[in-house]
Amino acid sequence: MPIHSSAFLHEKSLVECDDIGEHTRVWAFAHIMKGAHIGARCNIGDHCFIESGVRLGNNVTVKNGVSLWDGVQAEDDVFIGPNAVFTNDLNPRAEIKKDRSQFVPTYLRQGASIGANATIICGVEIGEYGFVAAGAVVTKDVLAYALVTGIPATQHGWMCRCGTRITRESGQAAQGVQCASCDLEYEIQGAALKPKQGSSGAPPGNA
Repeated sequence: MPIHSSAFLHEKSLVECDDIGEHTRVWAFAHIMKGAHIGARCNIGDHCFIESGVRLGNNVTVKNGVSLWDGVQAEDDVFIGPNAVFTNDLNPRAEIKKDRSQFVPTYLRQGASIGANATIICGVEIGEYGFVAAGAVVTKDVLAYALVTGIPATQHGWMCRCGTRITRESGQAAQGVQCASCDLEYEIQGAALKPKQGSSGAPPGNA
C-alpha cells in the first residue's frame, strides 16, 4: 500500500516507508524505516523512531520520543505514551549480531495504553484495553482491561474501556462490575474481565 495522499508528513521527518494509511500524521524529526506498516489515522510524534518490521494498526498514537523496534505490533486504538521503551532482544551483546528471525516480538492488543516512561520487555502481550501505568516495567503478559503498575509491574485492579478505573461497589454482583463513568458492564470470569454481552454502556465519544 502506498503512502495515502491524505497523510501528513512533516518536512523535517524522515520517511523511508511507503506504507502509511489515510489521515496519519508524522511530525518533525520522526524516522520511519522502509518495511514498517503504519495504519490510518495514526499520530507519530516528534523524535520517534519506527524500525522495519513494526506494524501499527489504525488510530494508533505514538507520543514523542518513542522508539519501536522490529517485532513490535500494535493493533487498532493503541496509545503509547512519551518516552516509553521497547526492546526486541532478551540477551543482547554488542559483539553478537542477530538476524531478525531471532528478535522477540511484542504484541499490543486493541485499545491498550502504555504510560509515559514505561518499559516493555520483549516477548510480552498487553491484552485488549490493558493499561500500563507511567514508569512501570512490564516483564510478563498483561490481561485484558488490567491495570498494572510498579517495577516489576503487577496488577492493581482493572480499567474500563473509557479509561476510568473500575471499582466494585457494595451490592454489586460477585461476578459483575459496572463502570461508574460510562456505565459499561463487565463480567468477571476467573482471572479475566470481559465486557458483558449486550451491555448498554458506551465509552465517552463512542456513543
